[in-house]
Amino acid sequence: MNPPRSWSPKPVLVGVAWGLAAVSLLVTVLSSEATTRLLLGLATLLLLALGTHGTFVRPRLLVDDSGVTVRTPTGARHLPWHEVKVRLVHTRRLGRETATLELDWHRGEDEQLFVLTQLDLGTDPRDVADVLHALRP
Repeated sequence: MNPPRSWSPKPVLVGVAWGLAAVSLLVTVLSSEATTRLLLGLATLLLLALGTHGTFVRPRLLVDDSGVTVRTPTGARHLPWHEVKVRLVHTRRLGRETATLELDWHRGEDEQLFVLTQLDLGTDPRDVADVLHALRP
């Protein structure tokens, strides 16, 4: 029996999002120009959304002997090992290669694709893929 493992966005990044949202809100309130208030208000909303997402979607990925649990804004979804395919996908854009972890879930006619990045996991998706392949029965 393996102990459960979990991955989440880094707490520092979530804290930075909340801090920047607070600063942006303060500058928005203190600004005298309508255009500046509008743009900073939109930036504040974006930062609040990012902070909220990073706070409430924890842990983003949880793995145990029964399968994988992915937490999304709509709730947690448990994926049994026999219904999920784990893939590491490499993408090259603008001269930079990035890796994402894809969890492809199938149950009968239902299917769903979860794409997790380094920001979602708080670590390199390659390392998470290695752990998932090692824990998979």
